[in-house]
Amino acid sequence: MISVQAQAIPLWRQLQSVAAVLLAVRSGASGTAALLEVSADLRPGVQALVFHVLRSLGRAQALRQLLAKRAPPPAVDALLCTALALVWNDVDAPYDAFTLVNQTVEASKKDRATNSQSSFLNACLRRFLREREALVAATDADPVARWNHPRWWIDRLRKEWPMQWQEILLTNNRQAPMSLRVNARRSAPLPYLQTLAAAGVSAAACGPHGVTLERARPVQQLPGFADAVVSVQDAAAQLAAPLLLSGLRSPLPLHILDACAAPGGKTAHLLELADCQVTALDVAPLRCQRIQETLQRLGLQAKVLTGDAADPPAWWDGHLFDAILLDAPCSASGIVRRHPDVRWLRRESDIAQLALIQARLLKALWPLLKPQGRLLYCTCSVFRCEGEDQIQTFLAHNTQATLLASPGHLMPRDRANGESVPDNPGGDHDGFYYALLEKRAP
Repeated sequence: MISVQAQAIPLWRQLQSVAAVLLAVRSGASGTAALLEVSADLRPGVQALVFHVLRSLGRAQALRQLLAKRAPPPAVDALLCTALALVWNDVDAPYDAFTLVNQTVEASKKDRATNSQSSFLNACLRRFLREREALVAATDADPVARWNHPRWWIDRLRKEWPMQWQEILLTNNRQAPMSLRVNARRSAPLPYLQTLAAAGVSAAACGPHGVTLERARPVQQLPGFADAVVSVQDAAAQLAAPLLLSGLRSPLPLHILDACAAPGGKTAHLLELADCQVTALDVAPLRCQRIQETLQRLGLQAKVLTGDAADPPAWWDGHLFDAILLDAPCSASGIVRRHPDVRWLRRESDIAQLALIQARLLKALWPLLKPQGRLLYCTCSVFRCEGEDQIQTFLAHNTQATLLASPGHLMPRDRANGESVPDNPGGDHDGFYYALLEKRAP
């Protein structure tokens, strides 16, 4: 547990900011955007606490319902659920229980939105400490409290992955690893692992181009990061460029489209592995700026365009592509470890709407591909309608399309989990789906 005395910033200030982020997420804002509103000196500590809260929010909300049948005002409820999420489990609580309760009450007293409810908060939290065992046991039967995901999400995983759903949910509630992609133009995993070892950094290889750190650390502390030797990229995301490029041959530099390309990691990986001409497309100017920043740091060049991939006449010059990478917008259900707010922001109705967008993108981009060209479809989702079902429907309606290869649905998993699952390679990675399609000549 962390010592409050050792902290330069009072815990009550951090708890105020954590509750404000939770309130924003409950209002529909992304956790990333809400954290950007937190002052820079508070942000690192607040982010760690926010992630902890979001990974235990189902349990906290169930406990709050037992402690207060009628929901208090939103700001008070956010602070109470923040405290309950941090205090309910002694095993991984960041602070001791009495410190958390005292600092939560202090946070409420110093905020005009909550100071009139300080006594209420104190009474609820003191009661929880007295009756912890019974209250926690009373929420164990609630699947939302047990798994810390919305009920519809749990039910969907249970139906689609009856043998793996529990493993997926357990993994989602753990911290994600920090994986790096080694720039093939500058180094390789083995020599880079030796560089890390010389710097006292423990890591292991993951895939042909990556390494996974034993413990996450700021990128500025990584050997070679400033010199474009490595980039941060999950092991599953690192599969995209090699899959698309494998077996592609051309006397001229390959002409590749990276649709929905921001923040540019897959664009950069393509350029690191092959002498190719890449058009990186994204719908938002600010996201295109992120692509440019990624390429600039690595000393790489691509044609970056702002445009809607579903509307090629607005941006396409008419030249067919040798290959297309479609990393389609999706539920992000495979990257919940990194973005624990996603599970609470998504609605069940979003999934069907996203599947329609994915189908529209496939239909719009397929005509832009040369005969014998390849399209790699991927999503960071574990839901079948955004992966296998989407591709099977596309193949049924496109006789020119052939499925060359598909790693299938890669489940989010970590080293703490047990057995591997079908079509899922070893390693500690996010959830993804990949399907490589080839266009037959007419």
